[in-house]
Amino acid sequence: MIMLYGSQRDYDAMAGRPGDQPAMSPEAVAAMHEHMGAFHQRLVESGELVDAQGLTAPVHARRIQVTGGVPVVTDGPYPETQEVLAGYTVVEVDSLDRAVEIAAGLVNPDAPGEYVDVRPIAEGIEGLDG
Repeated sequence: MIMLYGSQRDYDAMAGRPGDQPAMSPEAVAAMHEHMGAFHQRLVESGELVDAQGLTAPVHARRIQVTGGVPVVTDGPYPETQEVLAGYTVVEVDSLDRAVEIAAGLVNPDAPGEYVDVRPIAEGIEGLDG
């Protein structure tokens, strides 16, 4: 699974709301969606795409904890974290190296510090050991 990250600030910028970073133009957002669509279409064509989804803005997230046997729900975004999972791409490939190669195509070379994570999906208890 390739995990993409963002922040509420990123979602605000994509929605055209300026903050500590400039708002993205509708054309820039459309170009980003076009890039992601083309990227995933190439994975469909190679037979490597399993699933890919973007997630809603962190403001729509809910964190559930159980305190004293009672569920306690906290609305997002969460002040203790700056970034959240923004989306994911699941690929089925022959090696971790290939997954890393694919993941590199999701990192914007013009955005210093941007990254994605790659983690194999555990298919059983044997996948949980270090």
